[in-house]
Amino acid sequence: MHHGGLHEDAIAGKAYDARLLRRFLGYLVPYRLTVGWILCLLPLTTLCRLAQPLLLKYAIDHAITPGRLDLLAGPAALFLVLLLLEALLTWGEVYGLQMVGQRVMADLRAALFQHLLRLPVPWFDRSAAGGVVTRLTSDVEALGEMFAAGIVSVIGDFLLLAGIVAAMLWMDPRLSLVTFTVLPPLIFVAWLFRRNMRQAFREVRSRLGKMNGHLAEVLGAVSVVQAFGREREEQARFSELNAAHRDANRPVINWDASLYAIVEMFSSLAIALIIWYGSGQVLQGLLTFGTLVAFIQYIEKFFGPIRDLSAKYGIMQGAMAALERIFVLLDEKEEGDEVTKAPLPPFDNGGLSAFVEFRNVSFAYRADEPTLTDFNLTLQKGERLALVGESGGGKTTVIRLLSRMYELDQGQILVDGVDIRQMPRELLRRRMALVSQEPFIFAGTVGFNICLGDQQAAERIHQAAATVGADRFIEQLPQGYDTELAERGGDLSLGERQLLCFARAVALDPELLILDEATASVDSESERLIQEGVDRLLAGRTALVIAHRLSTVRDADRIVVINRGRVVEEGRHDQLLTLNGEYARLYCLQFDCRAD
Repeated sequence: MHHGGLHEDAIAGKAYDARLLRRFLGYLVPYRLTVGWILCLLPLTTLCRLAQPLLLKYAIDHAITPGRLDLLAGPAALFLVLLLLEALLTWGEVYGLQMVGQRVMADLRAALFQHLLRLPVPWFDRSAAGGVVTRLTSDVEALGEMFAAGIVSVIGDFLLLAGIVAAMLWMDPRLSLVTFTVLPPLIFVAWLFRRNMRQAFREVRSRLGKMNGHLAEVLGAVSVVQAFGREREEQARFSELNAAHRDANRPVINWDASLYAIVEMFSSLAIALIIWYGSGQVLQGLLTFGTLVAFIQYIEKFFGPIRDLSAKYGIMQGAMAALERIFVLLDEKEEGDEVTKAPLPPFDNGGLSAFVEFRNVSFAYRADEPTLTDFNLTLQKGERLALVGESGGGKTTVIRLLSRMYELDQGQILVDGVDIRQMPRELLRRRMALVSQEPFIFAGTVGFNICLGDQQAAERIHQAAATVGADRFIEQLPQGYDTELAERGGDLSLGERQLLCFARAVALDPELLILDEATASVDSESERLIQEGVDRLLAGRTALVIAHRLSTVRDADRIVVINRGRVVEEGRHDQLLTLNGEYARLYCLQFDCRAD
C-alpha cells in the first residue's frame, strides 16, 4: 500500500485552464514558426468558408432567379476554387498540427523520463508504478489527441463562428435574431453536460491507473504467478479491472453522444425557424431567395463548429487533466545537492580505497519506527568489513544512507573526512559499486552490461570478466561479449547474471565495494566461481559486505553485528564466537556449533 504518493488519477481537469496552457506553451516555443504559419492559415480557411454561401446567394439572385444561366459559369468556377483552396488549407493545418503534436509529445516523454531518473528513491517507495507509467503513456497520448482534434483549430472554429454571426447580421438582422433564439437553451444544455462529463472523466482516469498498476505488478512477478498457479486468479482480477474501466467509459460515451445529438436537434430547429420566418419574408418581397439559402448554409456552417466544439470539449478536458497530472509529476522535487559555502578539502583516496565513518547516525523510514539509532561505524582503508544481523536490523539501510539514496535524520557520514552531504551525488556514487542480491541486467550486449556505457570501464571489460570468472561462460555465448541479452537477462542463469554484476563492479574500478547479500541467491558452484575472484576484486579496496550466510564472512577483517539499528558486537569471527553473544547465536542457527 502506498502512502502519500502519486494519486492524481482522479484529477478530472477543466476543459480550459489558462495556467496549464501557459505552461504548456513553453513546449511549443521550439516549434513557434510552424505554429505561426498554421495560425496564418486559419483566417484564410475561414474566409473560404464564409465566401461560399455569399457566392451561392449571388448565383441564385443574379443568375438562377432571373433565368440568366449564362452567368453561372463564373460563380460555379469560383465556388470550385474555394472548395479546393479550403481543402488544401485544411490539409496544411492538420498536417502541421500533427507534426508539432508528435514532436511535443516526444519532448514531454523525454522530459518526464529524465525527471523520473532524478527523483529520490523514497518517492518511488510511496508511488504506484501504474500511475507513473500512465503519465508517460496515456496522459501524453491524451495530449496527442488534443493536437489531433486540433487545439489550434479551436481558434479557427471561433473565428468561423464570429464571421458567420457578422455575415448574418450584415445580410438580415431580424432573421439573425430569430436564428439566435436557440442559443440560450443550447448553452444551458452544454453547461449541464459539462458537469456530468467531468465526473465521468474522473472515474475513467482513476480506473485506468488501477488497471495499469495491476499490469505492472503482475508482469513484474509473472514467474511467481506461474509458480503458485495464480494465473486464473490474476486473470479474473484483471478482467474485473478491465470491465470497470470499460464501464467507466460508458457515461463518457453517453454524455458525448447525447450532447452531439442535442446540437444536431438545435441545428435542425434553427433551420426550421429560418424557413418558417424567412419564407414569409420572401413572399412579402422583404427577403431574396438567395439570402434565405445563404442563411441556411450559414446555419449549417454555424452549428458545424459547435458540434466540433462539443466533441473537442471532452478531448480538451481529458488533455487538461493529463497536463495537470504531468505537471504535478514534473513539480516533484528532484534529488538536489546541497550547496556548501565551505571549500571542500582535497580527497586523499590512498589508491583504490576509501575511509568511511558513521558518526551518531539516526534514521527512520517512519517517524515512530526508528531503523538506526545513534549508529557508529568506521571502515578503515582497505578493510573488509562484514555487517551481519537479523532481517530488519538496519543492514541494508546503512548502504542506502551511505549512497545517499535516503538522507539521514541525524549525525554524519564521512568519506575520507568529508561529509557526504557536501559531495555531489554523482561523484559520491562513482566512488562505490554495489552488487546486490538481485542482479539486474539491462537489455543490450554482454559488454554493455559490464561497462554500462562508461568509456573507461569499457576498456576493462575483458579484464573485469576474467577477474570474477565470468569470461568462462561469456566466451561460450554465440557472439561472446557482443551477444544481445534478453530483457532482465532472462536467457542467463541467476549465477551468470550475478557474475556479470561482479564484473560490472570490477570494471567501474570503485574505491568502496558494497556486497549486499551478493551470493545469497546463487548455487554453490556459482558461489565458488565468484569467491575465486572476490579476493582479487577486494584487494586494496574498502569493502562493506552484508550477509545472512555467515560462511561468506568468516574471513572478513572485522565483523559488526547489528541488532535493532545499533552495533551490539564487533570483532573477528573467532573472537565473536568466544563472546557467546548475538553473533554466536546467529551462527548456531545456521551451523552445528559442535562442528566448530
